[in-house]
Amino acid sequence: MFELSEKADKLRDQLLAFMDEHIYPNEARHQEAIANADNRWAPSPVVEELKAKARAQGLWNLFLPDSDYGAGLSNFDYAQLCEIMGRSHMAPEVFNCSAPDTGNMETLARYGSPEQQRQWLQPLLDGEIRSCFSMTEPDVASSDATNIGCQIRREGDEYVINGRKWWSSGAMTTNCRIAIVMGKTDPEADKHKQQSMILVPMDTPGVEIIRPLTVFGYDHAPHGHAEIHYNNVRVPADNILLGEGRGFEIAQGRLGPGRIHHCMRTIGVAERALEVLCQRIHEREAFGQPLAMFDSIRKDIARSRLDIEQARLLTLKAAHMMDTVGNKVARQEIAMIKVAAPRMALEVLDRAIQAHGALGVSQDSFLAAAWANVRTLRLADGPDEVHLDTIAKLELRDYSKNY
Repeated sequence: MFELSEKADKLRDQLLAFMDEHIYPNEARHQEAIANADNRWAPSPVVEELKAKARAQGLWNLFLPDSDYGAGLSNFDYAQLCEIMGRSHMAPEVFNCSAPDTGNMETLARYGSPEQQRQWLQPLLDGEIRSCFSMTEPDVASSDATNIGCQIRREGDEYVINGRKWWSSGAMTTNCRIAIVMGKTDPEADKHKQQSMILVPMDTPGVEIIRPLTVFGYDHAPHGHAEIHYNNVRVPADNILLGEGRGFEIAQGRLGPGRIHHCMRTIGVAERALEVLCQRIHEREAFGQPLAMFDSIRKDIARSRLDIEQARLLTLKAAHMMDTVGNKVARQEIAMIKVAAPRMALEVLDRAIQAHGALGVSQDSFLAAAWANVRTLRLADGPDEVHLDTIAKLELRDYSKNY
């Protein structure tokens, strides 16, 4: 179960070398470029430069299991590459493996028409444009997607879209060209058949970006998270994905792999946090001895290693099950990792921050920004409470027909 395929093993070696040679040495330059840019929402020149290098080495679109579009890797193989990319906030985009583009490309590859794929999937695969996913709404509890109020109404050969969305990640960047919008086409249908997904070009009249949203003060430029008002937005009827009433079906198909990716990237963050924790305590002394001599800190290290290994094993098990028995059978494991991995990473990050003292909460360390980013994952793709409820119901189904 733990062996990578020969192809993935080779890619892993390439990826590790690329991270050492190009990613880590350029992280500070990337942040400086954003801070000093005339337009902070424009693509980072550092990332664009590195994207060309990554593509030339074949480290590109590794997430797509379809070999016609991507590397043809299993979920299990890609999960371990995803962990490596997750060690740096800038890395996934360099390899064209960053959310929400990954989920949107998977959606278009799986559910898009040939014309939709030609117009939108191919430029995304080539890294020429970026995209956003508009599902979450400010006026309803979006943990229950049946609450969605955005209207998608058919008028002749067009659909008219009206609604407010927020946390449309990726929408702020200047090269975001397409949004996948989820809304209701038939409020009278079965509650899981009311919703549809539709492609909305960002330059369509009526697409109004209201403001960027921040995560604990971080705006995540040039990527960003937008509040968007879709105000009488008209798009051709051919822009509907798969057909009316298929939105929930598409969402479920897109979320399984996405949760694996999020969790493995999060484990990569935790590994890096543990590394800097171990380095820090050998560099600093307090009360006449290195921090490494304090029992409390050594126990933090031990707990962190235990926590990381448990989360990794659980996530790899879920990936293996997705490959062998399918996403539906692996539903409980996918829910479990979505709760376990972010909680674990937050604990490890907090221990590393504590050992770094004031440095740990400043912009001079990656730890504070990483903590803020990981904290959002307890909400993104479904909050903990939804996943815990799923886990419990699946556990109880052998005891009662009510589940």
